Amino acid sequence: MTTRSNRTSTYSDALPPFPEGWYFIGKRASIERAKLIEKTWMGEEIVAWADDEGRICVADAFCPHLGSHMGPSAGGLVRDGCLVCPFHGFEFDTTGQCVATPNAPPPKAARLKLYETREILGMIFAWWGTGGRAPQWHLPDEPHDAEWTGLRSTTLRFRGHPQETTENSVDVEHLEYTHGYHDVEPTDFSIDGAYLKSCFDFRNVRRIAGLLEIHSEISVITHVHGFGFSFVEIHEKDIGMNSRLWVLSTPVDGESVEMTLVSQVREIRKPGRFFAGLAFLPVPLRHRLLNVFFIREERRFVLQDVIIWDRKRYRTPPRLSRTDGPIGKYRRYCRQFYPDQGGR
Repeated sequence: MTTRSNRTSTYSDALPPFPEGWYFIGKRASIERAKLIEKTWMGEEIVAWADDEGRICVADAFCPHLGSHMGPSAGGLVRDGCLVCPFHGFEFDTTGQCVATPNAPPPKAARLKLYETREILGMIFAWWGTGGRAPQWHLPDEPHDAEWTGLRSTTLRFRGHPQETTENSVDVEHLEYTHGYHDVEPTDFSIDGAYLKSCFDFRNVRRIAGLLEIHSEISVITHVHGFGFSFVEIHEKDIGMNSRLWVLSTPVDGESVEMTLVSQVREIRKPGRFFAGLAFLPVPLRHRLLNVFFIREERRFVLQDVIIWDRKRYRTPPRLSRTDGPIGKYRRYCRQFYPDQGGR
């Protein structure tokens, strides 16, 4: 029988576990509600909090004084917007500087290791650079168009690697075989530095309550900015429904990834066929329900992939067929995220 340790080694041997890029930390609302969060992220123990002015700080979890862990599980806390070490009471502001100690002037050399952050619609991302490198590119601007629902999210954790999960955005063949889509047709593919764009059309059939079949023609535009940030625009033509999906895949410890799916649905003032029965509902409620349905469907699709990811082995070079789409081009795109490896 294959052991878990043997299965794990197949990823770490073939792919460096922590590719360079922007990776999800959490929602601002969750950080502010908890006051202080801790997590294992990119193989590092980190903490995150917000000060009284709303500035978010993501930092190494260990105190530069004598190395105490400063997460809430070890007794760390936030007081007056500063992180307070549970061991000796050293206080750090969101610039990472020690600004107070209980019994002496704060040492100027006492600074936290910080990670540069970016916020998009209340989602907090931090940059992880190989060898501490500064950001090599930036995430896209925050969308500001109106008439979209609030964000809904769901998170899964499984054995995998973000290069493998992101590869699904160009692997159009698996959409039909694994997920049951029909007539999948690639329409556009391009690469510009860390940005990759992949577009395709397909048909889908959904069964509601085991009785009603809904046939949809769907167009998808996927915007990939490194392995940690994929933004998907989805237009269901028959229903007249536009939705957004962020696929945020983040390495945890070199063995597993945490994938957060975040969705939005655009308001439909005059629902098309199949959803016309929702017209009697107030518009905000109608679209909250649509968003709940949408995120549940996307989670179901991802769980179909998780079964594969959990047991697969990374193959290089892959033995591709003519119908595999631009997987070879994608693999070449991936090399830039391993600057000290010469690419994979």
